[in-house]
Amino acid sequence: MSVVGIDFGNLQSCIAVARNRGIDIICNEVSNRFTPSLVGFGQKSRLLGEAAASVQVSNLKNTVSSLKRLVGRPASDATLDKERSYLSCTLVPSGSPSGEIGARVNYLGEERVFSATQLAAMYLGKLKSTTERETGAPVADVVVSVPGWFVPEQRKAVAEACEIAGLNPLRIINDTTAAALAYGITKTDLPESEPRKVVFVDVGHSSTSVAAVAFVKGKLHVKATAFDAFLGGRDLDQLLVDHFVTEFKGKYKFDVSQFPKPLFRLRAAIEKLKKVLSANSQAPLNIEALHDDRDVSSMITRDEFEQYSAPFMAKIAPLIEEVLAKAGWTKDEVFCVETVGGTTRVPGVRNAITGYFGRDLLSFTINQDEAVARGCALMCAIISPAFRVRDFDIKDVAGSNVKVTWTQPAANGEELPKELTVFERGSTVPATKVLTFYRPAAQPFDFEAHLDAATTAPVCHVPTWLGRYAVKNIPVGAPETNPDEPTTVKVRVRMNPNHMVQVEAAYALVEDNTPEPEPEVPAEGAAAPADGSAAPATPPPAADEPPKKKHKKVELNVLSTEAGLSRDALLKLREEEGQMAAADRLVNDTEVAKNALEEYIYEARDKKDTTWADYLTEADKAKLTDLVNAAEDWLYSDEGEDATKSVYVEKLAALKAIGQPAHDKTREADERPRAATVLRNALATLQVRADNPDNAWLEGDLQVVKDKIAAARTWADEKLAMQQAAAKHAPLVITSAQLLAKKDEVERQCLPILARPKPAPKVEEPAKTEEKKTDATPAQEDPMSVD
Repeated sequence: MSVVGIDFGNLQSCIAVARNRGIDIICNEVSNRFTPSLVGFGQKSRLLGEAAASVQVSNLKNTVSSLKRLVGRPASDATLDKERSYLSCTLVPSGSPSGEIGARVNYLGEERVFSATQLAAMYLGKLKSTTERETGAPVADVVVSVPGWFVPEQRKAVAEACEIAGLNPLRIINDTTAAALAYGITKTDLPESEPRKVVFVDVGHSSTSVAAVAFVKGKLHVKATAFDAFLGGRDLDQLLVDHFVTEFKGKYKFDVSQFPKPLFRLRAAIEKLKKVLSANSQAPLNIEALHDDRDVSSMITRDEFEQYSAPFMAKIAPLIEEVLAKAGWTKDEVFCVETVGGTTRVPGVRNAITGYFGRDLLSFTINQDEAVARGCALMCAIISPAFRVRDFDIKDVAGSNVKVTWTQPAANGEELPKELTVFERGSTVPATKVLTFYRPAAQPFDFEAHLDAATTAPVCHVPTWLGRYAVKNIPVGAPETNPDEPTTVKVRVRMNPNHMVQVEAAYALVEDNTPEPEPEVPAEGAAAPADGSAAPATPPPAADEPPKKKHKKVELNVLSTEAGLSRDALLKLREEEGQMAAADRLVNDTEVAKNALEEYIYEARDKKDTTWADYLTEADKAKLTDLVNAAEDWLYSDEGEDATKSVYVEKLAALKAIGQPAHDKTREADERPRAATVLRNALATLQVRADNPDNAWLEGDLQVVKDKIAAARTWADEKLAMQQAAAKHAPLVITSAQLLAKKDEVERQCLPILARPKPAPKVEEPAKTEEKKTDATPAQEDPMSVD
């Protein structure tokens, strides 16, 4: 079972796996270490990752990007308008119970709407199959990274997408926390007590995150975080897009922004141009046939780029300042700044960081592109019982306040609304709190958990409601002494490591009036203790002191209704995903069978008159020629273009029925002499050992060895002679595999006999001589008594 970490990126994703005492990055089917975060739909199947990227420009309306920005977002979110400007597909309400946004696409020739969670599940399923293909083992346990500004509903949507894809999400971890883990767990020089203070700046494709993390040996503690969800590499690209759109309007008299495909090609060209400007003072922009067969070209310098991007760079320093203020750090206390994300390679970003601190604190000890994925894989290995990892304690920080609301009965019978902040922004995660309620007996009640909108990062308008929890079967707190007294109910609430709220347990405190057993009084006349001490007497309670109340815990039932998909809905989506994945595999297998048939047609047409010619009879050659011509004509017809897998397999088998024997004979003509030489050399080696005088002690067993060698040599000579005399197109008399199998057989029978150790020669013991045994001293007679 593989232990996997996924850096779920907005532009592309990275997969890391823990194996071979380290962390490896998984390459996809085209040997890239990063897989485009794209889901496309075609007339026959879905297109995921690299397959979607290869046809994106011709399939824009049916290709969904920015999966991470969409998952868990409600259709009513007004900030989705900004996302639409970066998307080529049509966003519509998905119709899911949660009201999540979805995409309208054309799939299998019909219009379909898929929710963002479904789309993310499709993509995660692709990453799962990529990992399984590379590792050769099933994948289940996984840790997935998300931005720190994700609220619980978005995190839960990612976890649900994992479950739909057949993955078990052990942890939904913040990007910066994963990067901090990748940094800290490999450091052997961390201090024991005084923490090392490190700032992580992650400028990704669509957002920027900053975290202040304190490290000591074996521990990391995220002290504070700050975010800008609309400050990423794509926003930097958009500044250049706006510049060139304006330039091309005046220069070429057309507005690129009004045409989806030219705009997409312009964005792709600008992304490459930005990388060139990171290492050069100027860069050209050339795009052929951008619109109406018109080529466009331009040039931009790094100074111009920095001028256009100045508003972007000005937003980085305030984020660092905010995170230092929350953590209570000064600039001088910061040990270093670790950068994460491809956009941090832009010189302007690095200059903005260095300019804020007034000194060069930039450190590059972690891989900017792979650190998050590696941290996720490490986190998965730490959680998984199948791996032993160095102990490392991780404490994260809550991104927003979580409050609980309920109604409390008043004396006049009214229900008064109440609320309590349970987890505060900036507090340590994970954390557990025990809430105490005083409730009328036998009256169930419920309470709700909400995000405090005032403390949520101003990123997107997600619902603040997290769940409703109904507490049932509340007993009377003091049934004998005061039945009308409210019952004390305690509820244990936890902010788990995924930054999601869960109610772990609830119990009531009920008065326990069970009398205590009286102390035993020693019977009259009983013996005192051995040590002579008297048993201590319990002093009677004072007359005016009331007896102490005792309570016992009574477990209560809690019915939870939380945001997200129900279990039935989740199972239904998982079944639907399985059906679509099976259909994709069938389409892929059909394409493989079609390509195999086409490849064999070309091979047979070429070789039947060349390398296979001597091994085919004239009748077989004529028949194969007819079959090849018929198969080629059929394959390029309308019928052959869209046939089923079984038809392709059947036609390939018909061709191979004639061509494969000729192919095998051609191969055997080359391999058989080599195999015969290997057999003869092996027999010769065994013969030399059998003729060695030192093995004469084997006697009868040695003769068995010699007989087997002779029999094998005779068998090979006869078979090879028969093969030499047979016609080339005749059936094979002997194959190279049979010759090698005979070698293995003889060695298996003879080597154990020849490898027996020679017994040591017997050593005769000298004859033993009997020695006369004489007493050392003469025996003395016993004295006699004489009367």
